[in-house]
Amino acid sequence: MKQLVWMGTGVVIGVIALKKVNQAKCGPRYEGLDRAVNRFADGIHDFADAVHAGMHERDTELREALGANSAI
Repeated sequence: MKQLVWMGTGVVIGVIALKKVNQAKCGPRYEGLDRAVNRFADGIHDFADAVHAGMHERDTELREALGANSAI
């Protein structure tokens, strides 16, 4: 029974803490951080797209140079 009380207390404290953290994140203080993280994620996505396009282009060049035009 004692363990059940402590577990319930822990759950309640966790829910309250989570609500406080979510309220704090929604404030104007974190808007700049959100924008910075989004720009960083967009930059990584753009870089990955550029690498993928470059790999595809180079693969095509190598296939043409070797005469192996059939795709695997």
